[in-house]
Amino acid sequence: MAKPKSYEDFKQTLDSPNPPTDWPEALKALWFAASDNWEASHDIAQDMFNTMGSWIHAYLHRVEGDKFNAGYWYRKAGKSYPSVSLEQEHQEITEYVLNS
Repeated sequence: MAKPKSYEDFKQTLDSPNPPTDWPEALKALWFAASDNWEASHDIAQDMFNTMGSWIHAYLHRVEGDKFNAGYWYRKAGKSYPSVSLEQEHQEITEYVLNS
């Protein structure tokens, strides 16, 4: 399956049992996060040794309520701690990946 063109297209893939294997790792991590599979998403994000991996990692620790750990990863990603909802942040990160 081709990379979705929009966040709405991305959300429509969530009925599948897994994300497409040809998607970028960041998009797979975000797919698992949206599918309430924190562990699978975290496993991918922690193996991404770049700014995007740090941003997703930060988001995931925010989801789990670990503000201290999330803050560390936001700093590594060069981002400030967000004031938007988790859903809004997930959409922001996903759209960033889709447009990259």
